[in-house]
Amino acid sequence: MTDSEKARRAIVPIGSIEVEGFQLPNGFYRMSQTQASDCIGDDRVYARRFLTSKTLKALRGEAYTPDTFEVESPDEQVRGQTRIQGWPLEIVYAYWVYRCFRGNKAAFNMVIALGTESLERRFDAAFGVSRTETERNDRLANRIQTLERDLSLLSNAYASDDILQAENQELQRQLKAHGIEPFQDWPNKLPN
Repeated sequence: MTDSEKARRAIVPIGSIEVEGFQLPNGFYRMSQTQASDCIGDDRVYARRFLTSKTLKALRGEAYTPDTFEVESPDEQVRGQTRIQGWPLEIVYAYWVYRCFRGNKAAFNMVIALGTESLERRFDAAFGVSRTETERNDRLANRIQTLERDLSLLSNAYASDDILQAENQELQRQLKAHGIEPFQDWPNKLPN
C-alpha cells in the first residue's frame, strides 16, 4: 500500500470521549475494533466474539471479516500502530446495540444518546435551528450523563422488586419444606 493509499486518521469526539477515526482512500469511515469496545467500557473479547456471532452473520453474511488497513503516520520515524483492524460505522453501531441487549448499560446510554441526536439533527434542519459541533457534542455528553443517572435510579427502583420476589420465593420454599402448599386454595379465597 503506498502513502496515497493509506487511511487518514482524525480525532472524533463522541460526547465526552474521543476516538480515533479513520477515513479510507475510498472515503468510507472506520473505527478500530478496540475503540468500539472501549467506548462502552466493554472488555475487548466481546468485540472479537461479536465478529463470530449469529447477529453479525445475519447482518453481513458468513464471510465478513473486518478491514485491516495502513494508516498515515504523523511521524514517518515511528513504527507500529500503523495497521488497524477497522469496522464500518454501521458495524460499530450494531455492536453497541447488540451489547445493549446483553446488558451493557454504557452501550445502552450511547445508543439512546446517539439515536436522539440523530433525530434532533433532523428536527433542527426542519425548523432552521443551527448548532455548532461543539454545542452538539456538549448536548450529547450531557444526554449520556443524564441517561447514566436515570438508568442508575431505575435500576435501584427495580432492585426492590427483585428483593421482594426473592423474599417471596424463599418464604414459599420454607412453607413447602414444612409441608404447606402456599397457593393451594388461593383462587377460592380471593374476596369477591
